[in-house]
Amino acid sequence: MKLAETDARLKVAAQEKVHVELLEGQLEKLRDELSSRGNSEDYLQEMNNAVSSSHVDLVNSFSQELDLLKEENMSLKDELQVLKVELSNITESHQRVQILEEERSVLESSLKELELKLAASHEDVSEISSLKSECKSLYEKVEDLQTMLDKATKQADQAILVVQQNQELRKKVDRLEESLNEANANRLSSQKMQQYNELMQQKIKLLDERLQRSDEEIQTYVQLYQDSMKEFQDTLSRLKEESKKKAKGESALDKPPRFWSNLLLMVDGWFLEKKISVDEAKVLREMIWNREVSICDAYISSKGKIEREIIATFLKQTSSTRGTRLHVIHIAAEMAPVAKVGGLGDVVTGLSKALQKKGHLVEIVLPKYDIMRYDLIRDLKVLDAPIESYFDGRLFKNRIWVGTVEGLPVYFIEPHHPSKFFWRGQLYGEEDDFKRFSFFSRAALELLLQAGKKPDIIHCHDWQTAFVAPLYWDLYVPKGLDSARICFTCHNFEYQGAAPASDLASCGDVYRQNKPDRMQDNSANDRVNSVKGAIVFSNIVTTVSPSYAQEVRTAEGGRGLQATLNSHSKKFVGILNGIDTDAWNPATDPLVKVQYNSNDIEGKAENKEALRSHLGMSSANVWQPLREFEDINSQFKTHEHARLILKYDESLAHLIYAASDMFIIPSIFEPCGLTQMIAMRYGSIPIARKTGGLNDSVFDVDDENIPIQYRNGFTFLKADEQGLNSALERAIYHYKNDPEGWKQLVQKDMNIDFSWDSSASVYEDLYQKSVGRARATNRP
Repeated sequence: MKLAETDARLKVAAQEKVHVELLEGQLEKLRDELSSRGNSEDYLQEMNNAVSSSHVDLVNSFSQELDLLKEENMSLKDELQVLKVELSNITESHQRVQILEEERSVLESSLKELELKLAASHEDVSEISSLKSECKSLYEKVEDLQTMLDKATKQADQAILVVQQNQELRKKVDRLEESLNEANANRLSSQKMQQYNELMQQKIKLLDERLQRSDEEIQTYVQLYQDSMKEFQDTLSRLKEESKKKAKGESALDKPPRFWSNLLLMVDGWFLEKKISVDEAKVLREMIWNREVSICDAYISSKGKIEREIIATFLKQTSSTRGTRLHVIHIAAEMAPVAKVGGLGDVVTGLSKALQKKGHLVEIVLPKYDIMRYDLIRDLKVLDAPIESYFDGRLFKNRIWVGTVEGLPVYFIEPHHPSKFFWRGQLYGEEDDFKRFSFFSRAALELLLQAGKKPDIIHCHDWQTAFVAPLYWDLYVPKGLDSARICFTCHNFEYQGAAPASDLASCGDVYRQNKPDRMQDNSANDRVNSVKGAIVFSNIVTTVSPSYAQEVRTAEGGRGLQATLNSHSKKFVGILNGIDTDAWNPATDPLVKVQYNSNDIEGKAENKEALRSHLGMSSANVWQPLREFEDINSQFKTHEHARLILKYDESLAHLIYAASDMFIIPSIFEPCGLTQMIAMRYGSIPIARKTGGLNDSVFDVDDENIPIQYRNGFTFLKADEQGLNSALERAIYHYKNDPEGWKQLVQKDMNIDFSWDSSASVYEDLYQKSVGRARATNRP
């Protein structure tokens, strides 16, 4: 290290010398310039003398320092020579260590093999979180074993030292015995020699005792070392066995939904690519549907094989047994979080996940939009089997993409149509929306037909996929797609998909459907109404809350469809939506500043400060609620306590829910509403008008006609300023004058179960009854 410092200093000195030479060159140039200009020769001479003097001093200083560095360099070379001699002496002592290091490397290689096998047995990404603790435990065990091995190695070293000492003792004993034998041979009879012999005998006895004790110690160390190695090998073997058991005996029921969804998509891909027959595809789907262990084992055993061998392995497991669970296919225009505009996307995903948890096979068919969140689709790939569907008097090809979203298998239809129906930069709002979604509805049914699917339920949503119901019965049941019952859910009767009857000719028989008892619009004979068609042709018709189901059967709420709904009232029911309690959970929400739960709601205050800071609002008087709303619109941009946000921002929405104390929903009408449920989930008390789904989920704290355990917010009936202000003033009064009661209300609201479980059970019951009636009559 000193030698390196010396070399560095020599380099610096050399650089300084070069620098001096440059200065000399510059000085010479200055001399020439001053002399040519005839300026101040005396001053020049003085500068020359000063520079020369400083130059001489600097050179002398560098020379002295250079001499010192040379001396230090010579000294360091001598020291280096001494160190080399010592190093050669030390080298011999490393030979024994190398032997132990080789043994340790063998153990480390075994350990690495074990780690590789363990990693291979847990290839599925979704299981990584559950395996972290096991891996950590394994590493701790290995560290313990390594500690035991180090301890045993030290004991072995000690045993070797004792053996060496014993060898020296044995040499001494041998020399003493030789001396004794010589003394006996010469028959020394003198008393001195006798005493010497006795002394030698005593020493020999002592040495024998020490030798015996040393042998015992050696045996002890050797036994300890052997025991340690045996324990290490036993533990290593046990870990290997555990790893093998986990790799081979993992329960199929523990596999995540995404695993089964991927298997299902793989089987469908084989069928569409004509690699398996329709019967084989049906049987494999049923096995996946029932989550049979054999199909899971087939997947594990076929890893690393080519596709032909994988298919052969799966077909060996086929069985004709069918379970009692349902096969449900949703055909929809939205699905959260990949393609979402409103609550429809949340419902499709939430209901599908809940039904999947109940053991049903659930699939979704969506358009392949250009603006989808592709980063949230897992294992997205295109199938090498385009589907042709009829439209505008000819056949058009559709590319079929498959992937999983939220653990659900999803099919994405990409039309090869010159109008580029779903490459518009938005989901809705196009002039040809009627044509776009009627094309998609027929293409979706064509996919089910050509994929050989036999679903129990086809569930379509809103006017965009309402075409599915009449197209199914009119065109596809005669073609053999006849196993399903149709469920239609209208999320908002404001949007009915009405258009000139001629527009329907693109995908169906307009003359058969444009009739009063079919798709003909109730207000115009020359128009068709897709929602009406779905109501007429579906086996089950639902909307998103019981109160809204009653409202739409009236002239005011039905928007022209009240007569049709009343005619089909026996199959029409309102089911309150749920929310995805995994996505909306303040205890785990990554989009809020401070996570919290019903037992500790202090985090709401910090989230409130974070929201005010994010929106650039004042933090003063945070306990003073805003009372005046008149003419506030012009003040929103600069007002200290108010902001107007005119776009939906997902992360901001989460923060608003977490920060707010009250959540106002003054809807004129609201089919269901999810915001009041999410608000309560986050401890924000709803202030809502009694309409639609709000009337089924928010119950006034001051209403004595409602059991106290159900009271969870503040409501008003009249859709006017007086009604809203009255409810708001009551809420503010409770907030300011009864903080403990308010806290209890917040905690109660956060614990209300708004999950999809209960709603999914109602759908499940409707599905099973409809399917049961169809099977009982032996007709589709």
